[in-house]
Amino acid sequence: MSASFDRLSIVVAELEKRLDELETLLPEVKKLKAYQSSGKWLQDYEADERGEIPAEVNRSVLSQDGLYDLLADLDALRARFLEQK
Repeated sequence: MSASFDRLSIVVAELEKRLDELETLLPEVKKLKAYQSSGKWLQDYEADERGEIPAEVNRSVLSQDGLYDLLADLDALRARFLEQK
């Protein structure tokens, strides 16, 4: 039982730390959702496809499925936590 306690204690401590981190990033999640739904993301994506955004600019948010997948992953995590009640 002590081994189970020790393993869970480590995981809970790490999870609390990560959740605190995630909570501080919630305003950024809202900004990304607004960016995606506003049509601006599609405009930027198309500009990137036309080569109008310089290669040295970080374009990670413009990967074809990246932003959608990230937001879907966040929603899935939230649902998992809600199921644990």
